[in-house]
Amino acid sequence: MSRRADQMSSVIHRAAQSVLNAGFGDPRLDGLMLTITSVKVTADLRTAVLNVSVLPQDKERRALAGLKAASKHVRRQVGDLVSVHQLPEFIFKIDKAAKRQAEVFDALSRVRAEEEQRAAKLGEDAESAENTEPAHEPSREHHQ
Repeated sequence: MSRRADQMSSVIHRAAQSVLNAGFGDPRLDGLMLTITSVKVTADLRTAVLNVSVLPQDKERRALAGLKAASKHVRRQVGDLVSVHQLPEFIFKIDKAAKRQAEVFDALSRVRAEEEQRAAKLGEDAESAENTEPAHEPSREHHQ
């Protein structure tokens, strides 16, 4: 990516997140947490792909439909916030990497919980085994 495209991506990222945080009355987006995870502007500066993370995740399709419908409105509001001669067209996409990352963290949490349960169970088993072992009587040797 060119230096200019990098700069444009950064400016759009901040401004677009600000616009999303302010909201714009689309009922498809009400009650959702939208986070722009990255912005990639093409080298010709004509297109910006805005990757968005949506919570709750089961509302991603609805959110994407709302963002696509509002893309011109969002672009216009971003244009009011930044001083750029020509703003690229916005394309919104759901950030699958964020979803995969959340799934990995969930899986790691489950494994950690299972390991802790297993360790606790082993500790209980070892403790109960110590308490239930028959006491060894000292051997009695007959001395003659």
